[in-house]
Amino acid sequence: MTPQLSLLQPYPFQKLKQLFAGLSPNPALAHINLSIGEPKHATPRLVTEALIAHFDGLSAYPATLGSDELRQSISNWLANRYGITAPNPATEIIPVNGSREALFAFAQTIIDTRPEQQPVVLSPNPFYQIYEGAALLAGAEPYFVNCNAENRFQPDWDAVPDAVWQRTQLVFACSPGNPTGAVASLADWQKLFALSDQYGFVIASDECYSEIYFGEDKPLGALEAAAQLGRDYHNLVIFSSLSKRSNVPGLRSGFVAGDAKLLAQFLLYRTYHGCAMSPMVQAASAAAWNDEAHVAENRLLYSQKFAAVTPLLQSVLNVSMPDAAFYLWAKIKGDDAAFARQLFEEEHVTVLPGSYLARGAHGVNPGEGYIRIALVAPLNDCITAAKRIVHFCQRHPAF
Repeated sequence: MTPQLSLLQPYPFQKLKQLFAGLSPNPALAHINLSIGEPKHATPRLVTEALIAHFDGLSAYPATLGSDELRQSISNWLANRYGITAPNPATEIIPVNGSREALFAFAQTIIDTRPEQQPVVLSPNPFYQIYEGAALLAGAEPYFVNCNAENRFQPDWDAVPDAVWQRTQLVFACSPGNPTGAVASLADWQKLFALSDQYGFVIASDECYSEIYFGEDKPLGALEAAAQLGRDYHNLVIFSSLSKRSNVPGLRSGFVAGDAKLLAQFLLYRTYHGCAMSPMVQAASAAAWNDEAHVAENRLLYSQKFAAVTPLLQSVLNVSMPDAAFYLWAKIKGDDAAFARQLFEEEHVTVLPGSYLARGAHGVNPGEGYIRIALVAPLNDCITAAKRIVHFCQRHPAF
């Protein structure tokens, strides 16, 4: 067995299950789960209809590069969404089975384990745990860059020592961020691009929450930022997904786009990895990328939940609207794990302790003292859960 497996930490939801072991929540209250970022809105009919219409695709092996139709639909979407020149669908786009597997696999392609020095993979902290696992199993050292309120929940790149940058081969960026919902500005991207130019590392930008935003201010994407700064896509790739945008987490469909040279090597890796997307899923994915009406409806549902829930919680918690995504990153007074445990027991509401989404780094765990609230349940359930949280905090002012 590879020894790196022993370095993997339990996933946050496994830790949450252990935290709740032995508890008996109030049986008079229906459970409301706001811990996991799993969309609960209805799957668009255009997706299910496309799946049904393409069952015949199961009779053929799919190509790893995917269909021309799917890659063209993604290219068109990128051009329309970000106002950029359409990426070349033959060389700058690869469909993937959800961004999670692609983020992990991409690190295995990029990392060069050299005997003279261990490579480094940087990621924001708090973070999506796949970044850490991908780094460890690629033989790299994860290095966490804290995202604190005083820095707009953006990674503090200035705090990274030169000696670490010298060993860095890959940087994971996440905008809108999970769990904070913070969106990187053009100046933020300019700084990271300049560091990539100086030290030669690859940027992997996780943009899975890009289509859940409020009002008319669309989150800036990495390819868009590069275009605005007059750059090409050298050492830059983005990862996107239909899971949040189109409420199809079970479809396992996304894409990687950007640097053609990097994607050529990633395609080679994937050819051996055996992870081509089913033709029927490709057809359904193309239908989803070609339609924006269902995405606008989806955003409206989230906006309604944030508008109803945020004012309620602000009466007892230090919390505000995020830039984007469907999480509230709420600051509490006490221990975040104790808060989540006692809330579950007394109010039968599940939230995720912020410390479970981060690592202790540079003398602090930046997730401590926070809870992540995923507004994925139906509107009435979210309101009910918020009211229960208010009552809980009123009973327990120490939190």
